[in-house]
Amino acid sequence: MRREWLRPDWDPGLTLAHLPLEPLLGRGIKALLLDVDRTLLPGRDVALPPSVLHWAQSAQRHTHLHLISNNPSRQRIGAVAEQLGIEFTSSAAKPRRGAIRRVIQTLDLKPEQIAMVGDRVFTDVLAGNRLGLYTVLVRPLREDGTPCRHDRVQVLERQLARWLGAGHA
Repeated sequence: MRREWLRPDWDPGLTLAHLPLEPLLGRGIKALLLDVDRTLLPGRDVALPPSVLHWAQSAQRHTHLHLISNNPSRQRIGAVAEQLGIEFTSSAAKPRRGAIRRVIQTLDLKPEQIAMVGDRVFTDVLAGNRLGLYTVLVRPLREDGTPCRHDRVQVLERQLARWLGAGHA
């Protein structure tokens, strides 16, 4: 595994709800592939927190959104996508590239015009980097839209990525 594959292009230290769109738009990003669990939703619920819903509605005015989740529940991920009126992919098997490649083909955009946004280094960042997408690592969120202070999985993934030579992941 190449170590740069574990390094996000942008690690703002924010949740999706607080992610500014301007830096993405300024880079020519025209589509966002969004992870669902812990990126859009804090738990097992399907109702988007108001701050995330507001962010996504604002993002839709400027970019194409597509949900891409490893979660196998088409019903659950579909219910989230329905709130935004967007397409989705469940059972994506990230970091494998097949499902993401299929989405890219439907977008008719260059990989550098697409951002993969998620909360996991070894799924979201790794998959996006392997396909040449712009990768954004966000903090997992709590029910109120604020970041989880001590998300053990992300902390462990960052440590493993550094140990594998990825620098500050």
